[in-house]
Amino acid sequence: MKKVLFQVHWFFGITAGLVLALMGITGALYSFEDEIMDALNPDALFVQPGERQLSLTEMVSKLEAQGNDTVSMFRIEVGGDRAAQVWFKPAPGERRGQMHNFDPYTGEFKPDATGQDFFGFMLNLHRFLAAGEYGKQVTAACTLILVFFCLSGLYLRWPRQALNWRVWLTLDWAKKGRSFNWDLHSVFGTWCLIVYLLVAVTGLMWSYDWFNNGMNKLIGDPPVPGEQRRGGGGPRPGAGPRDAAPEQPLVADYAAIWDTIQKAAGPDLKSYNLRLPQAAGQMATVYYILKDAPHPRALNQITLDPANGKLKAVSRYTDKGYGAQLLVSNYSLHTGSYWGLTGRIVITVAALLMPLFFITGWLLYLDRRRKKREIRNARGEVAVSPSSAYGSQGPAWLIGFASQSGFAEQLAWQTAGQLQSAGLPVRVQRLADMTEQDLNQSRNALFVVSTFGDGEAPDSARGFERKLLGQPLSLQNLNYAVLGLGDRQYQHFCGFAQRLHGWLAERGGSTLFAPVEVDSGDAGALQHWQQQLGEVTGSTPAAAWTAPEYESWVLAQRDWLNPDSAGSKVFLLGLISANDTSWEAGDLVEVLPRNPAFAVEQFLAGLGIDADTQVTVDGLNESLAQALGSRQLPANRSHLVGLHAQALVDALVPLAMREYSIASIPQDGSLQLIVRQELHPDGSLGLGSGWLTEHASLGGAISLRVRRNSSFHLPSEPAPMILIGNGTGLAGLRSLLKARIAQGEQRNWLLFGERNAAHDFHCGNELQAWLASGDLARMDLAFSRDQAQKIYVQDRLREAADELHRWLADGAVIYICGSLEGMAAGVDAVLVELLGEKGVERLIEQGRYRRDVY
Repeated sequence: MKKVLFQVHWFFGITAGLVLALMGITGALYSFEDEIMDALNPDALFVQPGERQLSLTEMVSKLEAQGNDTVSMFRIEVGGDRAAQVWFKPAPGERRGQMHNFDPYTGEFKPDATGQDFFGFMLNLHRFLAAGEYGKQVTAACTLILVFFCLSGLYLRWPRQALNWRVWLTLDWAKKGRSFNWDLHSVFGTWCLIVYLLVAVTGLMWSYDWFNNGMNKLIGDPPVPGEQRRGGGGPRPGAGPRDAAPEQPLVADYAAIWDTIQKAAGPDLKSYNLRLPQAAGQMATVYYILKDAPHPRALNQITLDPANGKLKAVSRYTDKGYGAQLLVSNYSLHTGSYWGLTGRIVITVAALLMPLFFITGWLLYLDRRRKKREIRNARGEVAVSPSSAYGSQGPAWLIGFASQSGFAEQLAWQTAGQLQSAGLPVRVQRLADMTEQDLNQSRNALFVVSTFGDGEAPDSARGFERKLLGQPLSLQNLNYAVLGLGDRQYQHFCGFAQRLHGWLAERGGSTLFAPVEVDSGDAGALQHWQQQLGEVTGSTPAAAWTAPEYESWVLAQRDWLNPDSAGSKVFLLGLISANDTSWEAGDLVEVLPRNPAFAVEQFLAGLGIDADTQVTVDGLNESLAQALGSRQLPANRSHLVGLHAQALVDALVPLAMREYSIASIPQDGSLQLIVRQELHPDGSLGLGSGWLTEHASLGGAISLRVRRNSSFHLPSEPAPMILIGNGTGLAGLRSLLKARIAQGEQRNWLLFGERNAAHDFHCGNELQAWLASGDLARMDLAFSRDQAQKIYVQDRLREAADELHRWLADGAVIYICGSLEGMAAGVDAVLVELLGEKGVERLIEQGRYRRDVY
């Protein structure tokens, strides 16, 4: 349940979050309209009080003479210094007619107020997105989603120490990066939780009739006989004409109307709003406020016959039940004026913070997509001992690893290399292949394991955890150490490594040294692991582990795959290297992007440093402009002013690499990628995708290195393959298909999804040709936007349930490549639905369910 809520929470956050941010900003701007308008328009909105205000009859006579139209509605403050407002009869099809400010003491029109159109537009954006009924449906849905955000966010954030208020409400300003973004999102979200629930529930009163009616039935009072419900089915002043034209013109006795208002309201009347019907025989409605009203919307209501002023019904605020008072006060609750100026300020500040959650949510989402770490193909540098635990140099050290994206595997091989350089035999083994016998025969063992998600074992280690972890083995002869990889953002940091260490100690194993836990590839923790290994083996610690050098590749091909698509642009890129670099289907590349020339020029503008100034980077001389191309360029440069060229370069952090799945095999003659342009909210391109798809010139140099991803390689033995992916996830699947076709294997089934078949069928001709030639046995396509009901690859998989069972019975292997949070999670859910949790676990343990997701 928590995983599902998390996925829905972030999905709505990066979609509906933008609309909610706009609604928050416009609502905040609108919240102090009265004060701003009063300050801007003292001549239009204030009057000089006279001895007495005109009677209603006198007002109507003067106003209709000036406006050449029929009065429809008044809003008047009794005895004050504020201008009154009058609305004339609306034109057919319109909700309200023309409005004028006027002096209630003289009946003269006042000038139109400056800023009136601006605040009208802000309200239109806030309620309708300036898109009429369609916009209203969008804002209504987003208001419902805000309720979901509040409740799901509370559940997802619920800490173990729930009674400790500091855990809920304090922000650690010393944190940086993802940790700080998470604190901003969760702590500020907790502060604003009650406010957002309040504005969402009150906003729903205007969004949906079913909600309004339900709340009236739930907490409202029974209607007063003759009372006109606000927003009900009766005649509404200012609304468009009814289908049938009125048979008789409206006749109103304004003297009688005023007499009825005075008698019903009494001497404490502060202001009133008179709404006349559009036809004879219908009732007029008066909303009035008393001088001792608890808030500006503590409205009392009168229903009367305008022809003679006869009172039909009175509904006083103080006579209502508490629930009914809240319903009448809905607008004051929504704006905070129910609690005076303090409440309005609180609501406004919370509304202004709404974009913060959209921005931090996006930053957290992007960070999750970039979580894969560096890996090198160190396997070829280590001479592994035979499968026996004993080699010619004595008992071999057992090195077990469990990796989700390859980083733990990389470190396991680097650990093996360090031990071998100390003269020790090693045997590297996946935890998935480890048996009870392997543990019993080993004297020394090192475990390099990552933790997937919040404390879970990686896919490849689930079988080990189920079959061995927790079993009552006797491991008293085993000396061991554990290197755990994880992310402290998760509550159960390095949870799987901790469970493994606890079990080994419980079974009698002796620790060589305390477990080392690595937070997001922390170099200091890795160096500590190396030092501990050096002390145990009696050798000098090796130099700090480094990744392979980047190579220079030539960008030889850049084909736009989806012209006229509703989504962002997707390109097929081809790169060529002068070196004899090879890779396997399923491997990844790490690309070092560069800032475009215009970004470097913009950054240097005003710093007073020549772009051609020579600087030294990693021992090489290059111009300042070249050096800045590989550095993060902060928007705020105040701390950099006055630095000389070399100091400027040294003060900037190098750009981080970007990972991409390889879409080709070496036999193609080029390394191909499928890259989608990432668009930022301001319209600018993402750094990595922008560099590859637009800023780097054809024939120009691209710095990249190949990274081994053995968990996504072809199976060691031929087997049917089911390949599932969406969007640019086709890249990894395409390389696997090419390798299979090169091997003559034709039992391949592809399920692929995108937006529209006409524009987003990437490499469609190639795939159709493989289907026609029999190299693809089956292809199921899901183009989500080509029909009214959206269809995704998981839906196609569910439709082909019988075929899936047949393929799996024949030993098929499932490969998934694409987005983790949407597609991969959906496919996983369908597999659990069709195969059961145990069936999916069995596939994972057998290495028949492999994922390369981001």
